Amino acid sequence: MTVEKLEAGMPVLAAGGKVLRVSAELAAAFQPGDSLAAVAESGQLLHIPAAERQLATAAVTRAVDAFAMMGSVTDQQISRFYEHFAAMLEDDAVWAEVSAVNARDVTRAQARGRSTTRLIATEKMRRGMIEGLRGWITATSRRGQVLETVTHDGFTVELVGAALGVVAFVFEGRPNVLADACGVLRGGNTVVFRIGSDALQTAQAIMRLALAPALQAAGLPAGAVVLVESAAHAAGWALFSDSRLGLAVARGSGPAVATLGALARGAGVSVSLHGTGGAWIVAAESADAATFGWVVQRSLDRKVCNTLNTCCIVRSRAQDLVPLLLENLTAAAQQRGQQGKLHVVAEDCYVVPAEHFTRQVFVRRAEGDFEEPFAEPISRCQLGHEWEWEETPEVTLALVDSVDEAVVLFNEQSPQFVASLISNDSAEQQRFYEMVNAPFVGDNHTRWVDGQFALNKPELGLSNWQHGRLFGRGGILSGDSVYTVRTRYRSQSG
Repeated sequence: MTVEKLEAGMPVLAAGGKVLRVSAELAAAFQPGDSLAAVAESGQLLHIPAAERQLATAAVTRAVDAFAMMGSVTDQQISRFYEHFAAMLEDDAVWAEVSAVNARDVTRAQARGRSTTRLIATEKMRRGMIEGLRGWITATSRRGQVLETVTHDGFTVELVGAALGVVAFVFEGRPNVLADACGVLRGGNTVVFRIGSDALQTAQAIMRLALAPALQAAGLPAGAVVLVESAAHAAGWALFSDSRLGLAVARGSGPAVATLGALARGAGVSVSLHGTGGAWIVAAESADAATFGWVVQRSLDRKVCNTLNTCCIVRSRAQDLVPLLLENLTAAAQQRGQQGKLHVVAEDCYVVPAEHFTRQVFVRRAEGDFEEPFAEPISRCQLGHEWEWEETPEVTLALVDSVDEAVVLFNEQSPQFVASLISNDSAEQQRFYEMVNAPFVGDNHTRWVDGQFALNKPELGLSNWQHGRLFGRGGILSGDSVYTVRTRYRSQSG
């Protein structure tokens, strides 16, 4: 929506007939040439300055122009791009310069009280980027692949895989996504990135020192991968509002990702959203105690979207399994030099020793260290709250009368993402799979929910089902799942 002037209290019509009002602050900041985006779901009026829209529009235009050239780029050239990119990251001199820039990004982020667990360009991150890029060298592409042929009298109709177009990514402090998302080039697509202020200078260094030289060396158009040179949220809003995109991928915090998804859907663009996380584990009547304890600890090695967040234990097993939950939560925390943190549904607090509610521990979050009780009660309606811990593992405990009750709670309160049932009853496992509304269902730890771990593919992100089941693909978004299908008629001579 473009207007010349705003006034405080001015009504703005959003989707579904919802009316939003312009605030005095927004009216004062708005300038001629700026635009508004109305998000009915959150009740937000988003201010997009003209300069930010111009940056995003120019970036998409470069990617669109490059996509028009990708039809003549061979699969061998794309493979050479991945090899060159990997080799540049493998160069110690290049990585030393990237690391120096990243260290400054980390220092600035810490000063602002921001999480840096995924921002630091560690050697492990470097190896993961290199291995992921090399994984795409031998990966198959659906571009030009005949997926199905229907034979008629005198002609055939083919369904043929094809490049989708421009894929836009918005993500926060995760420099490795810059390499991961280049997987969409495998199928002939092009990419536009917008990264948050925490990691922008790191991303710029990777672009300048490794990615751009790799594009040139392989003979790919320079606009095949474009970085929006702005950390402003408005640049991301403008990017996702561009109807020329083939797919919009957002990774970050839940509310920010939801806003971006609403903007893209409003522009008629398909979305893949990776915001709210938090896995659930349910321990059944037949759960093996040793297995349960190991699973808890294995699911808490670090904070990512598939980390254990909520644990439901069947009430009849509370006496022996709750101590194992506490023991393995503590063990996982100690591996990080921490003490752990437990949240307990208020009416279930009787199963946790009373001293845990008064014993003080230090909890490390992005904003710093805080002294708090090891265990605290929460309402039963808060089971879906995701604990965004930095170094101190945090878990919610709830007792249930049955596995079926846990499934109901999961379907009602969770982000409908990862669900794992610890049970030795195969019929119970099957019923759990059929009833729980999660794209990722297992019978063990939750950290398996990862494209590289589960499918041996570099992962662009994991989608949950907050807005309904995904259309035509699984919950793991990978480079080879970004494609479209064209239909071709072929006459049969003779």
